[in-house]
Amino acid sequence: MRSFNLKNIIGVGALGLALMAGVSDVKAQSWGRNNAQAIKQQQKMEKQRLKLEQERLRLERQRLNTVQARYRVNRNGSWYNTDQRGADLLRRAVQEGYRQGLQAGRTDRNRRVGLNWGGSSVYRSGSYGYQSYVDRSQYQYYFRQGFERGYQDGYNSRNQYGTNNNGVANILGSILGSILNVQRY
Repeated sequence: MRSFNLKNIIGVGALGLALMAGVSDVKAQSWGRNNAQAIKQQQKMEKQRLKLEQERLRLERQRLNTVQARYRVNRNGSWYNTDQRGADLLRRAVQEGYRQGLQAGRTDRNRRVGLNWGGSSVYRSGSYGYQSYVDRSQYQYYFRQGFERGYQDGYNSRNQYGTNNNGVANILGSILGSILNVQRY
């Protein structure tokens, strides 16, 4: 009877050791999987951090280029200096002039009024969309240049100086360039 109890105790002990070894093995495998997931997560976060850093550097370079960029505009043989914002506002003056002129030309054609862009109060003012960052006379000059071309296109129902995409009128880039003549220096 004693040997039976001893056999049982040895068997239970062996079974216990086997179970403990198995649990230990399962814990090791689980730790290995969790560790691998943690490493992958760290790598993913590092890639995201690098992407954000690259984007930050790109934006900083762009900002510096914009701040440092200087432009000059030739009007009637004289050069005027400006920066990126000023050049953008003068481009917008030509664009807005074209759009307003296009509308005024269409209106005059439909009313059967003679071709006369100078008769438009918007043309005479030349200040539609003006912002005081650039000289008012500069803005007015470029607005009127765009207006005249837009008026002609609108009055004559054509697209010689611009395009109309989905209801949005834009002066052609080549025409804009010839009117504005902006140069970076």
